[in-house]
Amino acid sequence: MMRLVVLISGHGSNLQAIIDACNQGLIKAQVVLVISNQADAYGLTRARQHKITCQVIDVAAGQNRHDYDCILAHHVAAANPDWIILAGFMRILSAEFIKRFPTKIVNLHPALPGTFAGTKAIKRALTAFAHQQISETGVMIHQVIDESVDLGPVLAQKKVAIYPSDTLRSLTKRMHQAEHGLIVSVLQQLEATPCLTPYCQSTTKAD
Repeated sequence: MMRLVVLISGHGSNLQAIIDACNQGLIKAQVVLVISNQADAYGLTRARQHKITCQVIDVAAGQNRHDYDCILAHHVAAANPDWIILAGFMRILSAEFIKRFPTKIVNLHPALPGTFAGTKAIKRALTAFAHQQISETGVMIHQVIDESVDLGPVLAQKKVAIYPSDTLRSLTKRMHQAEHGLIVSVLQQLEATPCLTPYCQSTTKAD
């Protein structure tokens, strides 16, 4: 059974999708630890409702990235994870963290490869659509191998259509639906083939 550590900063809907998939037997995995850098993240409530160990590791006053990531890595390592899932974790991991877990870190990002790296990716995609710069967006899951933002070998991606009637809320809802399915699919593939390779280049549009 795969041991998963999930890092979050907010609502935790992708964490919920992972928990549900574990409970339904869709993947042979267990979320053994959820860590948030935000004490008020609703994802922590989701985890506690399922009796999953949670930790809040926020940034202390004057604390630099190196020190924070060393502390974070210590707590993650103690959980002995097979995979570390970044599901809306709003921090850029430093080399100090990444080198502790080579090939074990995967990140979910609400954009297609090479587009809208960083924050507010869905809002930026909707603006680009309004300016006729793009006709669709999507989500991807990639391996984290260095400090680059939303870059790394792509494990899976899924295109999501944008419609003229879309609002930020409606597009965000479809994006989340695509994310939930994609993260479960990736975990199923990692269970079957426990190595990080670009195995699932899905281009199906979400409804």
